[in-house]
Amino acid sequence: MLTPAELVWLIAAVAKGDEAAFERLYAATRAKLFGVVLRILRRQDLAEEVIQEAYVKIWNSAGQFNPALSSPITWMTSIARNRAIDVVRKRGEASLEDEPAAMEVAADQPDPLARREMTEELKRLLECVGRLEPDRQKLVLLAYYNGWSREQLAAKFETPVNTVKTWLRRSLMDIRECLGL
Repeated sequence: MLTPAELVWLIAAVAKGDEAAFERLYAATRAKLFGVVLRILRRQDLAEEVIQEAYVKIWNSAGQFNPALSSPITWMTSIARNRAIDVVRKRGEASLEDEPAAMEVAADQPDPLARREMTEELKRLLECVGRLEPDRQKLVLLAYYNGWSREQLAAKFETPVNTVKTWLRRSLMDIRECLGL
């Protein structure tokens, strides 16, 4: 994996239409983005389509990337994640409750291969998430890792949507504090 500074440089080059930089950016980030999208969609064919669309958007939006607002991988992951969530919502797969195993997927530990490839930044993040109460851990992971809406979370946790919003905001504040941000 390239350093954040190298990714910033590549995105800047992509913004200028540099196809070689785009190929390098794609090669360096495709596994991570595909993993995020596949986790949300649970179908390889849909994940592949979404990844294509995400990289087209990255190509077209590279000039809008601001490294002062987010890291390159966070920006790219957000694009891919949001597109995957759009697909889930369009397909009407909000009925995850029909698949009991899918509801608990956020609580699972990463597979051994994924654990081996974790960056130090991700390890710190997971450590901070691990400090949250178990219900808040599940809430945060279902929201940000699996793409659940606030309404879905409210139904799962049998609580009002505004309470879910508050729990998410407080949990994210706790995580940021833990990370020293």
